[in-house]
Amino acid sequence: MAVKKSELYSTLWASCDELRGGMDASQYKDYVLVMLFIKYVSDKYAGQPFPQITIPQGASFDDMVKLKGKMDIGDRINKEILGPLAEANQLSGTINVADFDSAEKLGSPKAKMETLTNLIAVFENPDLDFSSNKAEDDDILGDAYEFLMRHFATESGKSKGQFYTPAEVSRILAKVLQIPKKKQTGETKIYDPTC
Repeated sequence: MAVKKSELYSTLWASCDELRGGMDASQYKDYVLVMLFIKYVSDKYAGQPFPQITIPQGASFDDMVKLKGKMDIGDRINKEILGPLAEANQLSGTINVADFDSAEKLGSPKAKMETLTNLIAVFENPDLDFSSNKAEDDDILGDAYEFLMRHFATESGKSKGQFYTPAEVSRILAKVLQIPKKKQTGETKIYDPTC
């Protein structure tokens, strides 16, 4: 069965709760979205022939689970999970934006170990199994990002427009500007006219 958005949002917010105290709320997304990405691609593509995303041996979410409770968990997530995954898929600078070994954001080695162990445990929720998500227009990662941005904007006292542009606004702009859809995929592409 596909993951319910309510379950996804509940998990995302619980993961933010694990990060409270050590960093600004606007930085949670870096850790939460990377964790969600690792979980999502592991569920969808690990062990699949010809996957869209290559999951190197030892760099799946299950491998991350094995690091729970280890004092060097943050360093090992950076080096054994994020590094190989980024390298195998030319994603440097995208999935390794969060330093999982940052003492400044995650605290002492013991606090870091506890925080990351608890964060991983949140994503182990059996209801959060993305292997069955096959809906064509289902943008799990995009929806998760919008959910987090909406809530961070509310928490920070900013209007949503100051914090992010909702997909609804992008779609309306595309219709107003009469941007054609691609015939093969039906997707709308918006280009920066200044480029």
